[in-house]
Amino acid sequence: MAVTEVPGMQAPASIGARSRTTTAWRIVRYTLTRFVALFLTTVVGVYLTILIANMGGHVDEIRKATVREGIATFVAMAQEYSHLTPAQRRLLVEELAQVEIKRLGLDQPFLVRSFHYLGNALTLNLGRAEQLTSDSGSSQVRNIILERLVPTLLLTATSFLFLFFVSILVALGLSRRYGSFLDRLSVALAPLSAAPSWFYGIFLILIFAAVLGWLPFGGMVGAPPPPTQWGYFLSLMKHLILPVSAIVLSSIFISIYSWRTFFLIYSSEDYVDMARAKGLPARAIEQRYILRPSLPYIITSFALSVIALWTGSIILELVFNWPGLGRLFYQAVQLFDTPIIVGNTIIYAYLLAITVFVLDFVYSLVDPRVKVGGAEGRLA
Repeated sequence: MAVTEVPGMQAPASIGARSRTTTAWRIVRYTLTRFVALFLTTVVGVYLTILIANMGGHVDEIRKATVREGIATFVAMAQEYSHLTPAQRRLLVEELAQVEIKRLGLDQPFLVRSFHYLGNALTLNLGRAEQLTSDSGSSQVRNIILERLVPTLLLTATSFLFLFFVSILVALGLSRRYGSFLDRLSVALAPLSAAPSWFYGIFLILIFAAVLGWLPFGGMVGAPPPPTQWGYFLSLMKHLILPVSAIVLSSIFISIYSWRTFFLIYSSEDYVDMARAKGLPARAIEQRYILRPSLPYIITSFALSVIALWTGSIILELVFNWPGLGRLFYQAVQLFDTPIIVGNTIIYAYLLAITVFVLDFVYSLVDPRVKVGGAEGRLA
């Protein structure tokens, strides 16, 4: 018996192949569009940072004045120029200053220089710092930032990891005991997080360092540093106690309250009540119906918090004399050290843009309701 082919009918294999091609093109188009949008946003943010850090060109004028002052001092102190008259010295200083200013590119209009700074920043050609140096004497911005990155990660990463996991675990427990004494206590303690970490840090220093004398006032290790590795490690841990405690005290209560409220919203859904009615264990309900749907938010919170570690904690590091990125950024602002400010900002901007870009695809992996690409890049 012959099979009559209906006009316009396509084989299932052909339909599947076309669907896969459409999906692949949609993902590629979305990826390129998202990448370009994030890159343009980063460029605009970095360029605004350059304008602000340079005060619209005023910092470059300060650099010109510094160049002239340095050359004038050199000419006044050099014996080979002692026979020159004051007028001749001024003329020589100006000639040498113009040569140095041209070498530094400061003879060009600021608008041209700003785009030159932007190109260097985007290619991570951070150059040399103008005022600050590393402990080894290097003026390379990359070396200075990397040297200060380790203390910042040690302080903030320790605090963040403790806060993140303890807050989630405690919040899950409180969401199971809604309305209990501990739940009401956590709500009552949440306003204590209104005070910043440096505020708690000052009180901790007064109590445990000034009055009791149990812990050091600040710094990263004792002075002079212990000669042995074990002694150095113990001194480091001792110096970490107060700043980590200050960060934890300033954030733990509001973090627990936020996660507890978030989990309560999911635990009140109808499908959770149905799971309870079926007699599923509480732990299975939390894993399948509370934690799993909330994974995109948990991952986002974790990823953005990790990126925020790069900026450090400016005032807290100043209070505890902690040699991290926050203190470095403060010193750079005080000294108008534009390369340090721009270098710190561009690295943070790149990390943030990459994180946001990757998160879009992570969402589709952990939550099947999320589709990547075009109008489907939302909950289906």
